[in-house]
Amino acid sequence: MLPSHLPRYSAHDRLLCLSNGHGEDVIAVRILQALQDQPQTPKLAALPLVGEGRAYQQLGIPLIGPVKAMPSGGFIYMDGRQFARDVRGGLVQLTFHQFQAIRHWAKQGGSILAVGDIVPLVLAWLSGIPYAFVGTAKSEYYLRDETGRLFPQTFLDGWSGSVYYPWERWLMSRPRCQAIFPRDRITTRILQKWDIPAFDLGNPMMDGLEPKVSQAQMDSVPVPVGRQITSSARETSSLLTAPSESVLTRSQSQQAILTITLLPGSRSPEAYENWQRILQAVNGIIAMAAPEPVVFLAAITPSLSLESFSYPLRLQGWQPIPAAQLDQAALQAFPDSTAQWFIRNQAVLGLSQHAYGDCLHRGDCAIAMAGTATEQFVGLGKPAITLPGKGPQFTPTFAEAQTRLLGESVCLVADPADVAATLHRLLTDAAALERIAANGRDRMGMPGAAGRIAQCLMQQFQTV
Repeated sequence: MLPSHLPRYSAHDRLLCLSNGHGEDVIAVRILQALQDQPQTPKLAALPLVGEGRAYQQLGIPLIGPVKAMPSGGFIYMDGRQFARDVRGGLVQLTFHQFQAIRHWAKQGGSILAVGDIVPLVLAWLSGIPYAFVGTAKSEYYLRDETGRLFPQTFLDGWSGSVYYPWERWLMSRPRCQAIFPRDRITTRILQKWDIPAFDLGNPMMDGLEPKVSQAQMDSVPVPVGRQITSSARETSSLLTAPSESVLTRSQSQQAILTITLLPGSRSPEAYENWQRILQAVNGIIAMAAPEPVVFLAAITPSLSLESFSYPLRLQGWQPIPAAQLDQAALQAFPDSTAQWFIRNQAVLGLSQHAYGDCLHRGDCAIAMAGTATEQFVGLGKPAITLPGKGPQFTPTFAEAQTRLLGESVCLVADPADVAATLHRLLTDAAALERIAANGRDRMGMPGAAGRIAQCLMQQFQTV
């Protein structure tokens, strides 16, 4: 029983957030930040079921139970061997203690926001208090297109009429479940057929991606980094200038320079192996573009070793650009002063760990071996070329599923040597680029979803 001296809370007075993965933590934090901006901010707490919950800690949100980084990094559903490693690493004991912490917290009342897949959703239901669910792991696009036609390879998976199985829909339709926030409109529409309180408010993955440098600021500085591609022909030029000039300065009269965003993933050691395959594709693009200049911007997760990305570059003949040769106006137009720049023939490559949004916005296309980052790039209305890797995340199976999720916006290429030809085909097909721009926005939604979800949560929990 609850001691008499402890207060009881209503559903909208305090909220516990459960999430099961790094990407899910980031999404959850965006929603919690938006909740903090509400007129009557609930008392917030969190429990990351996978990982150490650094995103919550950075926001100052207390964790109510034990946390631990698992060997799989949260990808146990992709590989039975990864699940076995997590079990040996203490997954079962950790989950049991986390469940006890949730039940103890729930005794005083409040509500729960589950973010991720069925695991946090089950724990929210078992808590015995009102809950809501942000479904990040599933989309009807994995099974069908906009017309409702099932993909041949997923025909059996669609046996229940939805990407969400009947037991998942049962959890979503319980009286204590106050709101479901699917990741896209088509999934929302199908869930609503079962009288599930599903709301189409967008995908929080598209929040927080604003560039630090505006497009106007980028266009005012003559740098070969971040200019949007145009349909007009580019002026043949070289990034190698006269000795008295900066290697990052070019004439204002030159046309926009092709910029490719590189997304190797966020987990070690997989991201380092992905980088080797991406560099094979980069070599082909440089050869294709010659003698025209091309810029590559690699968005590297801060937790990874930058040396593990720069060393392979030097082995392949990329030359570091000394700071004294970097044009200061150009540096000011790229908001990461710690970025490392390299040059090779007519190409420039930047490694950045602190300008993620700018790397996404400035790219005309991406070479990607990532999950969330690829989806966010596509959500900006741009095409991505993906290369399957060895995993544990970006396996051929994952990459193929991602093409169903993101549709025409993603081109899956098996061999890095074929990336250059695919890129040329993409960027010379104006009609395809228009379709890709619309498709990305349709599948990923418009920014501002976290705020809309926060407002809906407050309204729904006030009625309990």
